[in-house]
Amino acid sequence: MATVRMIVIDVDAAVAFYRDALRFTLQDQYGPAMAMMAHDDLTLWLAGPLASASQPMPDGACPVPGGWRRIVVTTADIAANVARLTAAGHRFRNSIVNGPGGQQVLQEDPSGNPVELFQPA
Repeated sequence: MATVRMIVIDVDAAVAFYRDALRFTLQDQYGPAMAMMAHDDLTLWLAGPLASASQPMPDGACPVPGGWRRIVVTTADIAANVARLTAAGHRFRNSIVNGPGGQQVLQEDPSGNPVELFQPA
């Protein structure tokens, strides 16, 4: 099992996104500061602005969401999931692309963190 921590702007919005759009299960939530969610062998820690992981570093740098690192959620039907999520108003960074291992598309959670939907070839 892997655990990934992601910085989010709003824990409640992130919980709703991962639960409703990507079918994660909420394991625990500590108010607006932090939530822990699970999907298969992945545990996702969602750290909001009040979490210790969101505190500034000694040099003043602040952890922020976004970037290009991402979790990958495997799907059997990427086109159907993209259609369902688009109809629900979710944002994507690109269209479905084909690669040697399958198809992928980058969706954004409410804080702008990328989530890759991947359909193996």
